[in-house]
Amino acid sequence: MDGQEPDRLTRIGSDVLSVVVSDLGAEMQSLCRDGVEYLWHGDPAWWSGRSPILFPIVGKAPGDRVTIDGQGGGMKQHGFARRMVFDPARSEPSRVVHTLTDTVETHAAYPRPFALTVTHAMSGATLNVSAVVANTGRAPLPFGLGFHPAFLWPLPGAEGAPHRIILANRGEPALLRLSGGLLRAARLPSPFSKGVLTLDPAQFEEDAMIFAEGAGTALRYGAESGPRLSFEFDGLPNLALWQKPGAPFLCIEPWHGMAAEEGAGTEIADRPGTLILAPGRTARFRWSVTIE
Repeated sequence: MDGQEPDRLTRIGSDVLSVVVSDLGAEMQSLCRDGVEYLWHGDPAWWSGRSPILFPIVGKAPGDRVTIDGQGGGMKQHGFARRMVFDPARSEPSRVVHTLTDTVETHAAYPRPFALTVTHAMSGATLNVSAVVANTGRAPLPFGLGFHPAFLWPLPGAEGAPHRIILANRGEPALLRLSGGLLRAARLPSPFSKGVLTLDPAQFEEDAMIFAEGAGTALRYGAESGPRLSFEFDGLPNLALWQKPGAPFLCIEPWHGMAAEEGAGTEIADRPGTLILAPGRTARFRWSVTIE
């Protein structure tokens, strides 16, 4: 289910921000304030992603296979939406809406009808990204939904300075780790102290840092001086931080749903954080970032 068409890009803007979004994966390609870039540029020498949308699973599946009531097929990590071409349903100067619906191809791995709508919208120095999942079929729809934006590390103007994540709730959420891409059961001591985590590439030598609960609904990323990025999350209780060790980016990933647990089967409904959406119902998720 890999998108084969060339990227088609839409540029939107506010008085201070400009954003470029691709039809491929409804993936943001650029986020600038006053002409300064803050989004990772997707250098494939490190990681070719920039801000993929994760659907209908977040993370890896055992043997890269998923099922719904025993029916299903192969599915790569983080699902198929990021590899599919969305329809640019609406475009305005400060807002673009993309939609993706099920196809014969998606039914081979994920045998359920759905509609996924992704909106990028701006107001002043704030970007809002939302996703709405609709169950357009007659059976329950199990799924996970996540966002995977990557930001420059160091941020422009803060080169050489320690960067921190500061949780607005000042929490110390337990840490989860992956093994072969699957979620380990053990909860480890929190790397946060009173809501503060000073970032170090060594923290990512064992892959992502995952916080299943307790990270709250807002955080700030930045250095003592220079620009700061303030985030808010809605409907996204899981948080992951990820970097390829030494790469010049940091992914700040709010999710609803996580990788399958070690030793688990292929049923999507059994994955931690999975949502089960009744026929005719919708679920909404949102994150925002303000560049200060």
